[in-house]
Amino acid sequence: MCNTCGCTHSHDHSISGVHQHVAVEVLTGLLSANDQQAAHNRDHFNIHKVLAFNLMSSPGAGKTSLLEATIDALSVRYRIAVIEGDLETENDALRIRAKGVPAIQITTGAACHLDAQHIHTALHQLDLDEIDLLFIENVGNLVCPASFDLGQHYNITLLSVPEGDDKPAKYPVIFRIADLVLCTKADLLPLLPEFQPIRAEHHLRQLASTAPFIPLSTRPGSDLTPWLQWLHTAFATHQ
Repeated sequence: MCNTCGCTHSHDHSISGVHQHVAVEVLTGLLSANDQQAAHNRDHFNIHKVLAFNLMSSPGAGKTSLLEATIDALSVRYRIAVIEGDLETENDALRIRAKGVPAIQITTGAACHLDAQHIHTALHQLDLDEIDLLFIENVGNLVCPASFDLGQHYNITLLSVPEGDDKPAKYPVIFRIADLVLCTKADLLPLLPEFQPIRAEHHLRQLASTAPFIPLSTRPGSDLTPWLQWLHTAFATHQ
């Protein structure tokens, strides 16, 4: 469990009194310090004209596969770098580096999310003047990453078909803050008819979200045009 976001303070929601008050104070202080560091990170991005994206999802939703396909499609047009977040291993960073793109691996140990200080440390290992698009692949988790600003310009939340179409209703915070929701592994829809994209998008709209909802697959030969066009538009808007 995470020792920095409040997860370990208590999972008994009936608790009240001084311990709960202290937990709230500690978490409030952590988030305040994080927000200050995030603003500093964002200043760095803006000064160097780097567009930063925070990718969030459950483990196995396809974040790294999406990045691999995106690099294949866009690396001629944009200079891309990736910051990878996992509890352990450099597996994902190795996959990205194999595409010829710089990737900084952050291993968080017990922490279930990346925070702004993690990103600040990673930035010292990157030449921001040589980057157009920076993708931050957050730790797989549909809860804690939503609370921590990293300095990114856009939040992208992935929802994979095998997870079920009710996830926006069950985990509203991470979908509510999304600037874009990608419904990944759409190639499995014929095999999993119980997942209805229209129902998943309905749950998203019930959160008062206007974020685009884009089904896609990263299988070879799949059409990534809507996702790639969204990135082109985001980059043009940022300039």
